[in-house]
Amino acid sequence: MSHPHPELGPPPKLAEGGMRVTPLGGLGEIGRNMTVFEYGGRLLIVDCGVLFPEEEQPGIDLILPDFSSIRDRLDDIDGIVLTHGHEDHIGGVPYLLREKADIPLIGSKLTLALIEAKLQEHRIRPYTLEVAEGDQERVGPFDCEFVSVNHSIPDALAVTIRTPAGTVVHTGDFKMDQLPLDGRLTDLRAFARLGEEGIDLLLSDSTNAEVPGFVPPEREISQVLRQVFASAQKRIIVASFASHVHRIQQILDAAHEYGRRVAFVGRSMVRNMGIARDLGYLNVPAGLVVDVKTLDDLPDDEVVLVCTGSQGEPMAALSRMANRDHQIRIMPGDTVILASSLIPGNENAVYRVINGLTRWGANVVHKGNAKVHVSGHASAGELLYFYNITQPKNLMPVHGEWRHLRANAELGAKTGIPQDRIVIAEDGVTVDLVEGKARISGKVQAGYVYVDGLSVGDVTESSLKDRRILGDEGIISVFVVVDSTTGKIVGGPHIQSRGSGIDDSAFAAVLPKIDEVLARSAQDGVAETHQLQQLVRRTVGKWVSDSYRRRPMILPVVVEV
Repeated sequence: MSHPHPELGPPPKLAEGGMRVTPLGGLGEIGRNMTVFEYGGRLLIVDCGVLFPEEEQPGIDLILPDFSSIRDRLDDIDGIVLTHGHEDHIGGVPYLLREKADIPLIGSKLTLALIEAKLQEHRIRPYTLEVAEGDQERVGPFDCEFVSVNHSIPDALAVTIRTPAGTVVHTGDFKMDQLPLDGRLTDLRAFARLGEEGIDLLLSDSTNAEVPGFVPPEREISQVLRQVFASAQKRIIVASFASHVHRIQQILDAAHEYGRRVAFVGRSMVRNMGIARDLGYLNVPAGLVVDVKTLDDLPDDEVVLVCTGSQGEPMAALSRMANRDHQIRIMPGDTVILASSLIPGNENAVYRVINGLTRWGANVVHKGNAKVHVSGHASAGELLYFYNITQPKNLMPVHGEWRHLRANAELGAKTGIPQDRIVIAEDGVTVDLVEGKARISGKVQAGYVYVDGLSVGDVTESSLKDRRILGDEGIISVFVVVDSTTGKIVGGPHIQSRGSGIDDSAFAAVLPKIDEVLARSAQDGVAETHQLQQLVRRTVGKWVSDSYRRRPMILPVVVEV
């Protein structure tokens, strides 16, 4: 197995007749999926998603792929293929189209409807090409064939990319539910045919590669939901991804069976379910769905609320309910269902929400105590089955953290794929398919790009470090006025503290130390403001560290008069 080295340099010029594959997100992480394919000087992008921030990224709304490696080649992009409509695959599209709005978007009916609604909020009208399973489209030099795959959202597609360099298959996210709610199976016959033709490189979903066996059918959740609905005495509140149409369909079916009305809460949930209903992907009995404002007129045992927040997102509806910061207030006896998995890294946030809901008297049903979720990603048994069917000449695990990528690679090796033809890459690592062999060739920039409010890319790792320090240790500001000629103190020092846990009166002990160091610097002829500020910062910082074993942010301000 080949894998990247930290000292990889920029890739050389692509060999004549070769194809270059550059993942800009989705490898070594769950989310931010984006892969760039290059052939003959032209580019094809598969997916452009976002990653949601973790606790150590305070204030961040979204994390985007880094477009810097393709920014000067936007005119070379022939299209963006979107495998399905989850945020971690389409959420970054508006930010890429801000840089060039006429890049064609290629995807299924539901996927394009979801991204078009999102782009409308950004005031972008995209060029789109709707495709379905079995379709073939020529996109520049890339001959694309689309294959039906089953996932936790309808209309998901894998894409086969043919060029003279070889045939590449990108699975997108997939599983092999044999009893799907919508009857749409992963098309194993098509994958077997592609395997017979010869797959030179397979990029395969790794998210569940560590999980043995097969993913249970989605429809097994229905019985559990009915049991929860049958025993619930008051309101039922369901938290789910705003795009999980299959899961919401089962909620609607259970609500209809038990005589409850359903209201969608949250802008993205209302928008996406409206789209799914209008396009026929969501079957809604007449009168079942009502506006949230009408719920006050209904008895509690006839109410179901469907909202976002299953991952503990701070601003999502469920988190705000848990914090008593939402118009819907959790009451004793309410039943809350978290109908989703735990994305790695979100565990603490989710359990914080569960504890908050429980505190207000809710009965919380989640994956840990009831079977209210099945995964949308193929487990190890399905992946082994898949590799035996497709028999790829080269394998590149994608979509997962390092442990998932490694586990997926080992599954491929078990089915007979040669070790030297399994490539474990990471974001930014370029993989070249030349003469039928996939090899790592270099590395391009592929760091995190942070979205904070309206700002994109302005927040850096240094900024986040400052935010973490402020959040953990607080801030101490020191204000000093000095004579511009002599450098002697003529005002202050004045010290204020916020969040450091140190009483302002305690700073009397450090004032003589500041006086002393500034007096010494005046004798030495040091009068430059920046140097004086550094002296003050070091003096106060050392005193705080010695006295309190803390490291707050020190903000010195030296003013000359």
